Amino acid sequence: MKTQHPYLLHDESLNEAVRSLVAKAGKSENSDLLIQMITTALKLQGEKVDRGDLKILNSSLKELRWAFRVFAPYRHIPKVTVFGSARTKRTDPVFKVARDFSKLMVESGWMIITGGSTGIMHAGNEGAGRAHSFGANIKLPIEQGVNPVIRDDKKLIHFKYFFTRKLVFVKESDALCLFPGGFGTLDEGFEAFTLLQTGKMMPRPVVLLEPAGGTYWRRWLAFVKGSLLGKRRIDSADLHLFQMARTPEQARDVILDFYRNYHSMRFVGDRLVIRLKHPLRDSEVKQLNRQFGDIVTKGKIEPSKPLAVESNDAASLTLPRLVLHFDRHSFGRLKCMVDAINCMGNQGA
Repeated sequence: MKTQHPYLLHDESLNEAVRSLVAKAGKSENSDLLIQMITTALKLQGEKVDRGDLKILNSSLKELRWAFRVFAPYRHIPKVTVFGSARTKRTDPVFKVARDFSKLMVESGWMIITGGSTGIMHAGNEGAGRAHSFGANIKLPIEQGVNPVIRDDKKLIHFKYFFTRKLVFVKESDALCLFPGGFGTLDEGFEAFTLLQTGKMMPRPVVLLEPAGGTYWRRWLAFVKGSLLGKRRIDSADLHLFQMARTPEQARDVILDFYRNYHSMRFVGDRLVIRLKHPLRDSEVKQLNRQFGDIVTKGKIEPSKPLAVESNDAASLTLPRLVLHFDRHSFGRLKCMVDAINCMGNQGA
């Protein structure tokens, strides 16, 4: 087993100064991480890092800190991120669909995150209303305007970098809804698929929405099936990472249905813990084992009480659980299993 060395500076007097500084700032259960962050900054000084590189790190840390602060009071409210073209006109039928979808999600108790600019972003914020909207705007050489719904709102954040902005789009949301768009929309969509496919983001609903008669997502899907699946560059199960919808109501239902019984999941060592809102019957657990045994590396999918390391998560302690040794690469199949779970359990239907 590889020995893990402490993350320290070579000068012990500086290590002690860092520990003292963090302690002086106030007691925190995350003092170890704060110490490492300061240690990292001091290591950069000792390594003579280029000023331009330091600017990237400095700006990234500052804008992420601010974003986390903005979202913190709303973490208990589910959110959907809306992606789509900034060039979509108000007269385009897609604009109305985006606005109506956002309105429906707010009526269902959700909030909306957009890029805060024009087109589909404007439609999303307009449908949600100012009180239920977030804007994650990007600073561009040619200024990207902020739509009037979210302009000057405390929930509007300005990002220098696309990568920090995209991190916030996925980190702070519980679902994604994509509308027709350009390079930016496709970039955001493909990054989300990559994160889901590789397990860097836990399963969540991703909806591709456009009005009936539209061909944007149908042609995109034909490309994916022909050039990616057809050439074995993705697996057939990866097609379950997203769903297509033709109406705002269909898109809303896809998202709400994903959380009908599924609550959340996390890894604990080599085990995957899936938290549910309603317990499954023995027969349903057996059905899952028959249907999804191929993604279990040893043992079975089994009901479980909270594991010891979950004791610090008070909000989920009363939830029923399933535990399995997941193979950590069949995430398309895992999404299928979540879909199956959402059709099970005593949900008072």
